[in-house]
Amino acid sequence: MSNSPLRPDTLMPLFNPQSVAILGASSDPARIGGRPLSMLKELGYQGKIYPINPRHSEVQGLPAVPSIADVDGPVDIAIIAVPGPAVIDAVQQCADKGVKAVVIFSSGFAEVDEEGKESQQALTKIAETTGMRIVGPNCIGLASVLHRFVASFSTALSDGISAPGRIGIVSQSGAFGSYCFVLAKEKQIGISYFLTTGNSCDVDISDGIAFMAEDEHTDVIMTYMEGTTNREKFIAALELAQKKNKTVVMLKVGSSDVGAQAAASHTASLVGSDDVYDSILTQYNVYRARNLNELFEIAHAASSNRFPAGNKLGLITVSGGAGILMADVGEELGMDVAPLPTATQKKLKELLPFAGVANPVDVTAQLLNDMSLLPKNLDIMLDEGGYDVIICCFLHVGHQKALVEEIHASMLGVQEKHPDALLMVSLLGPHEIRQKFEASGMMVFEDPTSAVRAAAALYRFGEGRKQVGQPEPLPKLPASVEPVKPTAQINEFEAKRILHSAGIRVAEEKIVTAADQAAAAASAMGYPVVMKIVSPDIQHKSEIGGVVVGIHNDAEAVDAYNQIMSNAKTKEPNAAIDGVLVAEMIQGGIETIIGVNRDPVFGQIIMVGLGGIFVEILGDVSLQRAPFGNETAKKMLQSLKGYPLLAGARGQAPADIDAL
Repeated sequence: MSNSPLRPDTLMPLFNPQSVAILGASSDPARIGGRPLSMLKELGYQGKIYPINPRHSEVQGLPAVPSIADVDGPVDIAIIAVPGPAVIDAVQQCADKGVKAVVIFSSGFAEVDEEGKESQQALTKIAETTGMRIVGPNCIGLASVLHRFVASFSTALSDGISAPGRIGIVSQSGAFGSYCFVLAKEKQIGISYFLTTGNSCDVDISDGIAFMAEDEHTDVIMTYMEGTTNREKFIAALELAQKKNKTVVMLKVGSSDVGAQAAASHTASLVGSDDVYDSILTQYNVYRARNLNELFEIAHAASSNRFPAGNKLGLITVSGGAGILMADVGEELGMDVAPLPTATQKKLKELLPFAGVANPVDVTAQLLNDMSLLPKNLDIMLDEGGYDVIICCFLHVGHQKALVEEIHASMLGVQEKHPDALLMVSLLGPHEIRQKFEASGMMVFEDPTSAVRAAAALYRFGEGRKQVGQPEPLPKLPASVEPVKPTAQINEFEAKRILHSAGIRVAEEKIVTAADQAAAAASAMGYPVVMKIVSPDIQHKSEIGGVVVGIHNDAEAVDAYNQIMSNAKTKEPNAAIDGVLVAEMIQGGIETIIGVNRDPVFGQIIMVGLGGIFVEILGDVSLQRAPFGNETAKKMLQSLKGYPLLAGARGQAPADIDAL
């Protein structure tokens, strides 16, 4: 992959070319070299097409050209459909011709072996030295629905393309990406652009996100991602999308060890910690979908560009069971499924005495007999309940045309009276019913829990957009802070000394190298004390018996020192030992852990959590890429499940959050 900065404008020749050359063009529309030409003709592409084939004078009814150099005129994009060994020469010929961009279908590069990796690096060098953009190798290609242009051999596109829309697709996997393209067509979801990046020798997922972030025809960027090898470029792309108020919905795979290994072999991507990816995506307001259905549901909902002002969620249902299900998911996702005021519940009871009126409001099947109940309930809930979002669950009623027409008319009237409220619908029915509701600004979902997830996602997107353009001030280090050499290997005692110089309070402690020194140091600082081995080679001290706590006198200090040294020499005979650390034993308070880890993709990551079982068993931690400021640090603490302990649960005094 090229290390070049983001240059979204240089991708325009890929998606709106005025001319295209196909190297390896075939007269057989079923072959890889023939399929793109056949599709371009069927789509009615208006630009110039140059089939490159030295053995034929005509290909699929168009005049063939012996080589790219023989083309009379400029070429915006070239499609490379030649065998792997011929790819580098073909790409170089395109660069010599002044072609602006190429798409390489051929495989057998970095995803295979070292020789393939070297060949791919040669392609990257051509891109870097000439400025010509390269998509692939090992990719299925791309499509521009807006401009009726296809540079792909995928059969997924051979049956036509979807209607133009405001959702772009970027995928590192060609087959999966083309599957998404077909699925969008079947769901009648409009697409602007479709890009598969394959091995990403130059154009990668970040370039695709950046291009669509800048594009005026795209509002939502739907992404399939395995990993990245250029964190700065990836983060810059997410920042650009955030700045341009473009919604990014991502299916990031490789969360398991097996999945991570598969991703590395598939497109030669680097897969870092999945928890770190979660943190980065959350930081840049990216929604991480957990499955394909969620990817489409959230992207489609976001394309409405309607984001609720708050998270207060009202529910109306004809099924008590569905209402409970929605309420459970709403609470789980942090939505405020607050009950209606008591006086309001009385009003609803007067309308329908046997209804459930707290929230969810269960109007039962009686709604189908008296449709006037729907607008009355909605108006009251919006006027007196203060809900930002209301989801109406009608189950299979969408198949009853007369009823669903009444429902639509009733809800449309309410929507017009309450334009700021987000009304959503869950029902089964034909596609034209869904289109009718959505044309009126009301999103439709088959699964009621999908509607709740979409509402929560839209609220989060809206909140995230409020933070754009508000850089957080970073805390300043005191002038007295002790410098650290980048290559220095420091032990625990030295690390704490450096932290102390930065203004962080640490326990009194001392390194000793003899038993009598241990007793003297412990006596001087006052019992009880803790003792532990100090070695750069021993990371997990307690596992080798290198830690003793609760030492109360000199004799115990001598015994502890001797035992620690004996355990270390027996279990880690090759470890370099600096001595034993004697430290005052801090009692009371709430045990907290703060750590730094260098992620292979994103660099320095800060971790915070409550100690003990909260970290070791429950995994209750928060991660953030450094650097960041105090407000982000507070949000990290507040995100912990154990945060109530810090805030002062059950009458306990709150911890010093500012100090932490």
